[in-house]
Amino acid sequence: MSPSPVRALVAANLRRHSRDKVGLFFMVVMPFVTILFVGMALGGSGSGQDRIPVGVVARDSDPVATAVLRRLEAGPDLAIERMDTEEQVRSGVRTGALAAGLLIPPGSTDLELVMTQTNGSGMAARGMIEVAVGKVAAVLEAVRAAEAAGASPTEAEALVRKAQASSAQVAVSTSGGAESSTPRGFAYTAPANVLLFTFVNSMAVAAALAESRRLGMIRRSLAGPVRERSVLLGEVLSRLIIAVVQACLIMVVSTLMFDVSWGDPVGVAAVVGSFCLVSTGAAVLVGSLVRSPSQAPAIGPPLGIVLGMLGGCLWPREVAGETLNMIGYLVPHGWGMDALITLTKPGKGLGSVLIEVAVLLGMAVLLLGVSLVVFRRRMRTSN
Repeated sequence: MSPSPVRALVAANLRRHSRDKVGLFFMVVMPFVTILFVGMALGGSGSGQDRIPVGVVARDSDPVATAVLRRLEAGPDLAIERMDTEEQVRSGVRTGALAAGLLIPPGSTDLELVMTQTNGSGMAARGMIEVAVGKVAAVLEAVRAAEAAGASPTEAEALVRKAQASSAQVAVSTSGGAESSTPRGFAYTAPANVLLFTFVNSMAVAAALAESRRLGMIRRSLAGPVRERSVLLGEVLSRLIIAVVQACLIMVVSTLMFDVSWGDPVGVAAVVGSFCLVSTGAAVLVGSLVRSPSQAPAIGPPLGIVLGMLGGCLWPREVAGETLNMIGYLVPHGWGMDALITLTKPGKGLGSVLIEVAVLLGMAVLLLGVSLVVFRRRMRTSN
């Protein structure tokens, strides 16, 4: 099989796509606009170096305030900013300078949490504040119980400190041995948009396949000294190159602009490469099934967005519920997201995502096999 016809077909397809200004906008601009706004809504930088800002109004002499602040400041994720007035806290939350605010009245155990929106960073701050307040409340209740049992205040505090020291040795881990929770901010939206836009834009360029049939380009190619498999390979490679370029563009720019860490390069390459093959198979299948070029953009991208929603590319999977999580594993996006998130964790490499890569490759083989059969039949009927 001579490579020249394949190269010529790939070059012609790529030139045609490079002249599509709308398509270039959705490939070059739209992914980063989405990463920026959705990433900020989910908490901004997810690298762990930026803490979530929380404003607190409290008196140093108040024992409850001192205990709560000690708990909050001991955590690695919150940046506690001491403020003088309630209005400063509320203003900071309104303007977005603070993710949340905490008002601790002196001599009171009724604390007020200030939030104006339920974005990712605000909800994360609320969860950590509630945990810290719950621990302090448990300690206070333990002291009261010890005193009620006859212990002096000094003895009660000593017993509670001893219990706290013992409880500090207890660790809670998620099932499957995950070292950390789902990343937030750009660390989540960048991988999600790699999968989402690679698939959606692959489906969008499926219209070119229908256009080639309509213009008779495939028929003219087969009329010359070009083998059928050369045409098949050229069309598949054209769409695979577009998918790979889209994925690499998002990954490189996300790393430079948003400081996103992707993890083990070999593992990431295996996951993204497998997903690009899936996207290519889906694009060729849609381009072979539709009867006119206008049908592909009307069917492909909406379908890609729906699959992205099910797979967790538009929001974290844990907020969708158990049923949608299970459905998400029926689509490639769910497996891709699990793999890319796993690779962002320390010590994880290709060996940690072999199952996900195997599933994606299986989906790719199935889609490519079916799409090539359908495409071959369409080529023969168009002659």
